[in-house]
Amino acid sequence: MFKIMASSRLLSLSNLFILAIAFHLVSVNGMFSDNMYINWGAHHSWMQGNDLQLVLDQSAGSGVQSKGAFLFGSIEMQIKLVPGNSAGTVTAYYLSSTGDKHDEIDFEFLGNVSGQPYIIHTNIFTQGAGGREQQFYPWFDPTADYHNYTIHWNPSAVVWYVDGIPIRVYKNYQSQGILYPNAQGMKVYSSLWNADNWATRGGLDKIDWTNAPFIAKYRNFAPRACPWYGPGSIRQCAAPTPNNWYTSYEYSQLSYAKQGQMNWVRNNYMIYDYCKDKTRFNGQIPGECFKPQI
Repeated sequence: MFKIMASSRLLSLSNLFILAIAFHLVSVNGMFSDNMYINWGAHHSWMQGNDLQLVLDQSAGSGVQSKGAFLFGSIEMQIKLVPGNSAGTVTAYYLSSTGDKHDEIDFEFLGNVSGQPYIIHTNIFTQGAGGREQQFYPWFDPTADYHNYTIHWNPSAVVWYVDGIPIRVYKNYQSQGILYPNAQGMKVYSSLWNADNWATRGGLDKIDWTNAPFIAKYRNFAPRACPWYGPGSIRQCAAPTPNNWYTSYEYSQLSYAKQGQMNWVRNNYMIYDYCKDKTRFNGQIPGECFKPQI
């Protein structure tokens, strides 16, 4: 399947690498033990230095969360997903605040039966409201090696990157009545869990426990972001100062080259876009869908 997906639609790897260099394709550096802790499933998971393994078996899944919360910046993680028959499993990597009116920015990786591609599932919540899913097939085998998944978040936009290539943008149109996540600090979470009631073909393909344990591997967590200390951080983290590097002009919108990368991914590998799901919203498409997102 991966060979088919990488056929004539695929830009040459050399061109992709050249285009991606501008957004930190080099290895990121971070110590899991300094920044995160295992918050469930610690009996069979493992963390040491720059490396982490999350495990799912019939006893439990597992998860980690960051020690601190952030408001704006760049959160990077290198992940090697569960190999083989991963149907029914979900590896989640996301930012989230707490409470009924929480904000959240998601990457979720939906497992599949052997030989079929993973699904990269993205979503964003503002003030407790989500339902903004976009999904993609990867243009590579995400189980064969580590790949860099980055959430870049500033007062202008949220951008989801895969190996430095932007796949999605959610811009700030709060001045036009569209909610944007800019007033709540969010912690970083990742987990590996049993979601076979919905994750693979709507729950038709269940987890095959004879393949357990399922293991997702992580390395080089890098939170290059503004620490959240409470409501006073709202103004501090959004201020256009040298320390707040993510507020500089070059991060206010995608460059022409980055726009080209994103269009390539969306034209060739996007499989679901809530903005085009007229049936789901009874024709009342959310307002941000009519706004430019580049």
